Amino acid sequence: MKLKTALTIAGSDCSGGAGIQADLKTMTMNGVYAMSVITALTAQNTRGVRGISEVSPDFLEKQLAAVLEDIEPDAVKIGMVSDSGLIRVIGEKLHFYGAKNIVCDPVMVATSGAALLKPDAVDALTGILLPMATLVTPNIPEAQILSDTLICDAESMTKAVEVIHNRFGCAVLLKGGHSINDANDLLFSGTEMHWFAGKRINNPNTHGTGCTLSSAIASNLAKGYPMEDAVQRAKQYISGALAAMLDLGKGSGPMHHGFDYQGTFSK
Repeated sequence: MKLKTALTIAGSDCSGGAGIQADLKTMTMNGVYAMSVITALTAQNTRGVRGISEVSPDFLEKQLAAVLEDIEPDAVKIGMVSDSGLIRVIGEKLHFYGAKNIVCDPVMVATSGAALLKPDAVDALTGILLPMATLVTPNIPEAQILSDTLICDAESMTKAVEVIHNRFGCAVLLKGGHSINDANDLLFSGTEMHWFAGKRINNPNTHGTGCTLSSAIASNLAKGYPMEDAVQRAKQYISGALAAMLDLGKGSGPMHHGFDYQGTFSK
């Protein structure tokens, strides 16, 4: 049986909890062959982002071509891309190679509150990548930007996903974990709304949960699951990770690694 493949296009997190590192761990544990294209190096840990060093558009193009001309991904996850020039390269290459099952996690703000997307890159993101995406997975602050809608309850979540879908033509998974409800997420594919009930887990180790969720969804889409099933399986995966309550850091900051609960770091 041919192993399904998934490509992550995102920034590197040297602490291993988010970005490329979280994506590769998550994809591997969800049973697909994981590949990566790095958009930036970040100096960060569980407490915050200290610096970002972007790759050049030319080197990004070389990475994308090297992967896409050799191993066709069954799904693509796009994470942090903070420069409009890089976004244009990604859009051009994914279009040229006919990429499918594109999951875009619009990483605009880090869990710590640090801005990760340049203002001029917002237009490129919304004008190039989101219209190409199969699914976009914003959190509440990101969805407010994408929809120009104040989100404060379930009703406004419903309005926001409709606006985002109508603007960009992609399915929307709006994550409700920012004090709107009890971690309930809303999926809208253009025809019907589907709520995914979640129980809030009192775990401070949440660094990288957005990366992990979007990567798990991409992995399940790569394996051929329908959108609703792919999201449900990804939600179960990340809930299991958070429920394990593992802690690898000596500091007080939040930390989450996409597959710790599987026992890889059991000691």
